[in-house]
Amino acid sequence: MSELTLTLIKLGFLAVLWLFVLSAVSVIRSDIFGTKAPSTPRNDKQKAPSAKTKTRSRKPPRGVPTKLQVVSGPNAGQSVPLGEGPILLGRGTDAAIRLDDDYVSTRHARFATNGEQWFVEDLGSTNGTYLGSQRITTPIPIGLGIQVRLGKTIVELQK
Repeated sequence: MSELTLTLIKLGFLAVLWLFVLSAVSVIRSDIFGTKAPSTPRNDKQKAPSAKTKTRSRKPPRGVPTKLQVVSGPNAGQSVPLGEGPILLGRGTDAAIRLDDDYVSTRHARFATNGEQWFVEDLGSTNGTYLGSQRITTPIPIGLGIQVRLGKTIVELQK
């Protein structure tokens, strides 16, 4: 081989090596700091509860989930009761359910409600959040018994 060919091969290898290093740094940065939230205006107006709903019993209606349960994975059996606020899942200390799963990001996914329906949202995790075999990219409505996979962990809303 000529010296020019060897030099071109070396430069090509060096370029590929730098692309790998930069992509690894990008993945680590997004895992640590997360992704930027879109700057779309949010409609924060929500319905105020009426006097009738305030006087009703605290028992939720039929078919409404009451807890988020880990059904499979390292934290199987762990659960958290559902309230009005969002529920964060991940390896971080601020997570409502702290998952001991190597394939879960620090802030991996969030379960939130609009008062009527529960939604699951991926928070820019490295390995993704899946509903069946479909990767979630936007907030998706979910119901009772629908399994959501985060790494090797499976969670679902239960009664």
